[in-house]
Amino acid sequence: MNESLLSKLKRIKLGDIGHFFLFLFALLPAMFYRRRRPHLWLLCEYSMEAQDNAYALFKYLRKSQPQVDAVYAISDRSPVRDMVSAVGPTVSYGSFRHWIYYLAAEVNISSQKGGKPNAAVCYLFEVVLGWLKNRRVFLQHGVIKDDLPFLHYDKAKFSLFSCSALPEYTFVRDTFGYPDGIVQYLGLCRFDDLHDAVPDPKLVLILPTWRMWLQRECKSVEEFQQSDYYRSWNALLNSKELDSILCKYDMHAVYCTHRNMSRFETGFSTDSDHISVCKWDELSIPELLKQASVLITDFSSVYMDFAYMQKPVVYYQFDIDTFRKGHLPTGYFDYHDDGFGPIGNTVPEVCSHLEQILQNGCQMDDTYKTRVKNFFTICDTKNSERTYLAVKEMIEKS
Repeated sequence: MNESLLSKLKRIKLGDIGHFFLFLFALLPAMFYRRRRPHLWLLCEYSMEAQDNAYALFKYLRKSQPQVDAVYAISDRSPVRDMVSAVGPTVSYGSFRHWIYYLAAEVNISSQKGGKPNAAVCYLFEVVLGWLKNRRVFLQHGVIKDDLPFLHYDKAKFSLFSCSALPEYTFVRDTFGYPDGIVQYLGLCRFDDLHDAVPDPKLVLILPTWRMWLQRECKSVEEFQQSDYYRSWNALLNSKELDSILCKYDMHAVYCTHRNMSRFETGFSTDSDHISVCKWDELSIPELLKQASVLITDFSSVYMDFAYMQKPVVYYQFDIDTFRKGHLPTGYFDYHDDGFGPIGNTVPEVCSHLEQILQNGCQMDDTYKTRVKNFFTICDTKNSERTYLAVKEMIEKS
């Protein structure tokens, strides 16, 4: 259903008003700044982060394409600010200078739809009103498997939309409404770093995704703990069967709540000596995905990175019907026919699947290896290179 202009304007909150004026004040200096730096490429992810596709592309540009005037936007408060600054030039995320760079840039590149000085204000002028005709490249945060209406052309209007698997590319190209040539099969830039992974044979990673309705409706940790989501994951963390299996095979598991549910992460705990319950900002998820030998998740797209490395996955899907109704509608990916690992609907089923994998030396079953090869028909270390060339070609054509 098409939203009215009024309903879209209501998305602008009180905290966005200041950025509305920063945008207006930055328009004139941005015009002059573009003359000074006509080929500026501005890259970012979330304000505090540098661990996804935009950062991977930024590192590639600085190392392999130093002639590109590339700048990375990151918050001054980010714990990885110095790390990024050591790679190349940065600008303070959400600052007045960030607005100038954003408006002056030849191209804005992000792994997040909201990768802008202020997502609400930019959405107003870029999509709702259509006044700002800048070039925006979407690198994605993960492989798309569900229908994501907020990424459809009428809701995002990207200039270049990168995909990383053949079925995903076909699905996005045919259903998201983009003009020909905008959706391209390039590969996730961060996949370039997965080919040298040396897994820890003793590490199990437990990474559930979030739930929109819980993030929206739960006002406290105590209220969140009444949800089936909490009960199901906490039951796994405190399962005697899981603890026994980890002990038997001398394994250790790391559990981490999704960033969008981090305000509830203090609600999770376990008495097991074989499980660590960690906070999102304490970990590097990309590094853990490379290190772990087994992944337990629900619907999180992190399993795509894991399967890309042909490492075994177990799906814990206790709320599939509720998930489809309240979080994301079904796309092209069917977990029974297309999935890269067995599905458990209960804690005992998940534990049984995990033990079978550990008995098999943490090797992915041949059936799932075949699915992986058919899904990721491009599997090399040239994803960042392809992305760079695609952005360059887009600029030259436009």
